[in-house]
Formats: sequence, structure tokens, C-alpha cells
Amino acid sequence: MDSPNRQALLAAAAALGATAAASAQDGNEPVIGNKGAPMLGPRNPVREQENPDVLRPPSTDRGSLPNLRFSSADSHVKMREGGWSREVTQRELPISTTMAGVNMRLKSGGVRELHWHKQAEWAFMLAGNARVTAVDNDGHNFIADVGAGDLWYFPSGIPHSIQGLPGDGCEFLLAFPDGEFSEDSTFAITDLFAHNDRNVLAKNLGVNVKALDGIPKEERFIFQAELPPPRLEADAVSDPLGAVPLDMVFRLTQQPPHQSSGGNVRIADTRNFPISTDVAAALVEVNPGHMRELHWHPNADEWQYYISGKGRMTVFAAEARARTFDYQAGDVGYVPMSMSHFIENTGSEPLRLLELFKSPRFMDVSLAQWMALTPHELVAAHLNIDRDILNRLRKDKQPVV
Repeated sequence: MDSPNRQALLAAAAALGATAAASAQDGNEPVIGNKGAPMLGPRNPVREQENPDVLRPPSTDRGSLPNLRFSSADSHVKMREGGWSREVTQRELPISTTMAGVNMRLKSGGVRELHWHKQAEWAFMLAGNARVTAVDNDGHNFIADVGAGDLWYFPSGIPHSIQGLPGDGCEFLLAFPDGEFSEDSTFAITDLFAHNDRNVLAKNLGVNVKALDGIPKEERFIFQAELPPPRLEADAVSDPLGAVPLDMVFRLTQQPPHQSSGGNVRIADTRNFPISTDVAAALVEVNPGHMRELHWHPNADEWQYYISGKGRMTVFAAEARARTFDYQAGDVGYVPMSMSHFIENTGSEPLRLLELFKSPRFMDVSLAQWMALTPHELVAAHLNIDRDILNRLRKDKQPVV
């Protein structure tokens, strides 16, 4: 007679088999034609459905490539009274050696305290409104209000702050040109005061030491404060040296895009945002049924942040290696320099993403343009494509097709 434990195991195995058969019919199994087999063991169906091209790789995938995707939903959230933050660094996505990102939320009045970094800070406003301030190394100050679609850039070592404004504050993406960057290594004004002798601080500021009795004993990071004056001019501090010589804010979504039938691209680099010397960016919108064309970047790795929609990307790494990944809102993608890739909209709404580079200039090479501008008999000899087809290729770059 079967023991109760054995009976339970047999029943569980039968249930797993029935589930696998049903999943195979639904297309939720690692099965394509006569290749693969339904899963019988433990699994996570919800996670698998988020990554169908990982579960059932296309036949063009081959060889070993590292993981090129990480979801912000898997990041640790640092919660404070005034908001929260979560980061994707090289720790979470090991291939990401050149860039790290922080997703931050500030409530109305919430402050990311006065601080600075070893790395430059590039930011994209995802939602809401914020007030940012900075003072450069020559003593010029800066203050501006930013809204959804705006950028800011603070060079390495420049102290700055961010505060959420009325209307439920703000949420934004911060990017830093160093994969090992972490918000935990920020230089904060409260941390500085907590770890210097008060007599020294008083002497430095020219005040009585009693004036410093109330300083915090540790870093505040994000905290709730009173709202600033509603009018920017009322909050600005006069500076005898004047304002910063280069604007630290850029209204990206107000710029005319490179438009095509499949979507559009807006680029921000030192050509139109001169202060952003360490980070170049493209905001890409791909309509349903269209794709970011096959291309590669000759000057830097690409760090991606997916804002909305769903997409899939195949990366070709030479040596007959290629791998496909699926992405959705909040995901981070990564493509090493010179590896070709496309990003296809696989959903029913526009796909919006940021492409970021540790570089002063945005550069990409278009496969179609390369073929169109190379002697057609040479291309035909390589690919066995009719020359009439090659003659019809567009010679101007079409980032979204």
C-alpha cells in the first residue's frame, strides 16, 4: 500500500502534468514545434509571461550572452517621510558598467536634501513638478522649476537639491555615468554637519556655536519640509556673481522630434544641452507595430529605461551570438558598445524609452543607411538580395520604422 507521503507526491505530480499540458496548449511552455518540452517542476508563470522570448527564445538566438534586463520592481525601496527611492546599479545588473540609475519619488514639499556626488547627475522628469537648486564651483547659483519631460544636469561635485511642488510632488529618473554609483555614497550636508566638530563648523560659518544645537545627528536623505514660495522669483537668492553661465535644465519634450511614420526620437547632448558633457540621451517613442531600427552605437554602451508600453529587443554580439529580451515600464536594459540591436513594440500602446550613454554625443549607425550608401553590387554579392530592392532603400536615417 502506498504511504500517505507517496500518495501526496503522486497526486502533486499528476496535477503538475495536467497543468503542463494545459500550459503547452496556451503557448506558455518552453516549446516551439518539436523542440523543448513542457515544464513539470516548480515554476513562476506570471514571471514567465513577462518574458516570453526568454521562455521560448526565437530560433535566431544563439550562444551565451549575459543578462541585459533588470526590473525596477525588483529593486529595494528606501522609504522616508518625504518620499522614496530605488536604484539599478552594477550590483543589480552586472553588465551595466558605465551607467547606474535611481528612480525617486518626492511628495509635495518632500526634499532630496542638499548634497553632491563624485559623478555627474542627469535626470528626466517622469511626472509632476519639482524645484531644483545648485551652486557651481565659481559661486554662481541656479534655481528652476521642472515638469514632466524636462531634464536637468549637475556636473560632478556640484551641490544641489530637489523639492516636490504642489500637485502631489514629482517622480523622476536619475542617471549617473558610473555603474558602481549608489545613492548610499552621496555627500550630504546633514551628514557633513553631523561628522564635523561644532566649534569648527561655527568658526567656519562665523556664528556662535549655540546656533548649531539643533543640527541633525545623521543624514536626512529625503525629508518632508514646508512648501517653497509658489513664485520662483520669490525663492531665488540674489548672487553678486550672477547665475550659472550654462543652463542646467533642458525642456526635452518641447524640442521638435525626428519624426517618422513609426514614431519619433528626441536627442539631448552637448549640441543642444551644452552642460551635459558626461551623458547623452535619446527619448524614443515607437508606435504599435513598429520598431526602433536595427542599429548600433560606435562610441558608448547604451543604458535604457522603459517609461511605458511593451517591447522586445534582440542583441547581436558577433561570434554567432544573439539573445532576445522582453521589456515593460520600469525595466532597465543594457547594450554593450557596437552590438547591433532593434527594439520592437509588442504592445497595443506607444512604447516610450530613454537611451542613455556615457558620452558627450549621441551617435548611432543605421544598418539600412549603411547598405543604401554602399555600392549596391557589393551588398548584393554579400547577401544575395536583388539590386532593385537595394536601390529602394532610403539613404536618410529612419530611427523608427
